[in-house]
Amino acid sequence: MSERSVFFVSDGTGITAETFGNSILAQFSIKPRHVRRPFIDTADKAHQVVREINATAEREGRRPVVFTTLVDAEVLGIVMDGCRGLVFDMFKTFVEPLELEFGMKSNHRVGRFSDISKDREYNERIEAINFALEHDDGQSARNLERADVVLVCVSRSGKTPPSLYLAMQHGIKAANVPLIPDDFERGRLPSMLVPHKSKCFGLSIAPDRLAEIRHERRPNSKYASIENCRYEVAEAESLMRREGIAWLSSTHKSIEEIATTILRDIRPDRLVY
Repeated sequence: MSERSVFFVSDGTGITAETFGNSILAQFSIKPRHVRRPFIDTADKAHQVVREINATAEREGRRPVVFTTLVDAEVLGIVMDGCRGLVFDMFKTFVEPLELEFGMKSNHRVGRFSDISKDREYNERIEAINFALEHDDGQSARNLERADVVLVCVSRSGKTPPSLYLAMQHGIKAANVPLIPDDFERGRLPSMLVPHKSKCFGLSIAPDRLAEIRHERRPNSKYASIENCRYEVAEAESLMRREGIAWLSSTHKSIEEIATTILRDIRPDRLVY
């Protein structure tokens, strides 16, 4: 199934089409070739992408799968009528039934934002991203009281990606602070975290996986040795238990799963909006 293409065609960024399409494709044990074609907002661009899809069908000997979020009726018609792919029009599938249910027409707006300069949620996300970058890896304790959540774990456990995901997707101000051997010797949290313990959420990781990651950064070092990784993970988990900090293992969790767990435990209000 690797010799099969899936197209995500949109008159915006294509992120919605790709996100939804990938959720559907995840139900199948296949790894198709992904092709995102954003900003298809004119008839000429539509004809161009139709030619690409049809050439792909000819080359691969099977019809490509096409997920679209095209708003313009003319552009959509060109793709639907001229394309030799299996087309899923997500707006037609979902928007039209909702128009009937709500008793109103949708605004048929291209993309997620009409004017990002006036979009409060967008500005909150930008502010949260800047906050996450400033407070990555314990770089700064400034304005830590403004944090919605503070991730704590040993070095290289994967705290930065969830921090940025929470900022980008949910506008959550997430700081992250590493737990280091000095903390384990003292048997308590870094002093910068003590006033904010209620906002802390911990990550752990399997020691062998941690050793693999650290070996890529500092090969053949004590820092990356399996013995040291076992020690740090065990001490970090023990410290979090004593301090009453909820934590989970990032070893087999996706960024999305980690972020959703954090929201559920620390900011459940963000799951209702």
